[in-house]
Amino acid sequence: MASKEKIRESHRARRTVLRPDLLESAGAGIARHGLAWASGLTGGSPGTFAAYLGVGSEPPTAPLLAALHEAGHQVLLPVCEPGLALSWVYWTPASEFIRSRYAPIQEPAGERHGTAIMQHTDGIFLPATAVDFSGNRIGQGGGYYDKFLAALTALLGSGAPAADGGLLPPLPTAAVVYDGEVLPAGSIPAEPFDRKVAAALTPAGLLTLQEG
Repeated sequence: MASKEKIRESHRARRTVLRPDLLESAGAGIARHGLAWASGLTGGSPGTFAAYLGVGSEPPTAPLLAALHEAGHQVLLPVCEPGLALSWVYWTPASEFIRSRYAPIQEPAGERHGTAIMQHTDGIFLPATAVDFSGNRIGQGGGYYDKFLAALTALLGSGAPAADGGLLPPLPTAAVVYDGEVLPAGSIPAEPFDRKVAAALTPAGLLTLQEG
């Protein structure tokens, strides 16, 4: 089994050669299927979703953010804080972005909310460089989302048991990846602190994990 870092490096290298037209197509697919997932969770009513802004060669999420907003959903985006913590800011198309003090990303300006805001959130779109059909996820390597998911579990309680004995987060989660980044079950090493994800959102559709 390859290490998480080897898998992450391999997928990042493949992402860097994606053509602009493929990125545009991927963004449209992610928006369409992500909005359908969100609408299914809320029964078609307006809800609140935590997401993130994919940049560079990451799966494009800007179209998803716009689609969620246009459908009447509220959107929360993360802000990096000291100690690998995340806070959350409500986003609209009029939001200003500023350079993060703690990570090489742009973050929304505005009032910051702690993890407690997730008590009023219907689902979470997670960044990832790969997932497998066991529900294991490889993130960006910074550790922010590992700490956030642990804080979320402390706030809302443990999620449902996963098929292999791990735990899902206490809110519905979908990891956003490209189509070729959903790997066979057991491909990604799992650490004791890891939280599974229930679904992968790709340009081609939403895939239910936990099949292996």
